[in-house]
Amino acid sequence: MNRIIAMWSGPRNISTAMMRSWENRSDCTVWDEPLYAHYLLETGIAHPMATDIIAAYESDLQTLIDQIVTQPDTGIFYQKHISTHILDHMPLDWLSQVNNVFLIRDPRHMVASYSQKRGEPNAADFGYPQLETVFNAANELSDQTPMVIDSKHFLENPEAHLRYMCEQLNMPFEQQMLKWPAGERTSDGIWHTHWYDSVKKSTHFGAPRQELPVLNDLQQSIVDECMPHYTTLSEAALQFN
Repeated sequence: MNRIIAMWSGPRNISTAMMRSWENRSDCTVWDEPLYAHYLLETGIAHPMATDIIAAYESDLQTLIDQIVTQPDTGIFYQKHISTHILDHMPLDWLSQVNNVFLIRDPRHMVASYSQKRGEPNAADFGYPQLETVFNAANELSDQTPMVIDSKHFLENPEAHLRYMCEQLNMPFEQQMLKWPAGERTSDGIWHTHWYDSVKKSTHFGAPRQELPVLNDLQQSIVDECMPHYTTLSEAALQFN
């Protein structure tokens, strides 16, 4: 039985809340953004706390891949991956050794949310080309199309989605996946102090945002770059009434 779940997402989705949900199971350990330090070290990009993150976490790529694909003796190993961290030099053959699930969100909401945390972003900050690349690679390495979850649809019916995910992954659904204690976790990356304000206050999945945000010209241009990738992936997204 493959007990590793690699949940792929761009930033400012419900990826951390999803990590909370799985960590609240009785049988699951989680890993928050395994490739972040390597990404920061390789790119030199000026992210908040970049120096501290590189100093605190493993950054050797082969060591990380070996850790990512190591099956736990018992229980479930859930990994929250951010697609932005996938760089051109990285091999992707190891995707065949994990259960890949993809979490997508309308770029308009992602761009509006991200801009509140990190000034003026660019399209590369949202990792949509990489998300599609990883999806295509995982699809080629598997005998079935990987699951794709649109966060808006998910938030309209979290339980149905989680039950289906667990069934497809041959794992029992646990009711406590729907509600968790507020606060930070020792499993949170140290970047939680900058990015996780909302999720640390949460105890469950919230309702989806219905109104589209008002975007400036720069933000709209970023959305225009990301939208084709989102549209392609959304064709495979689960939907429940």
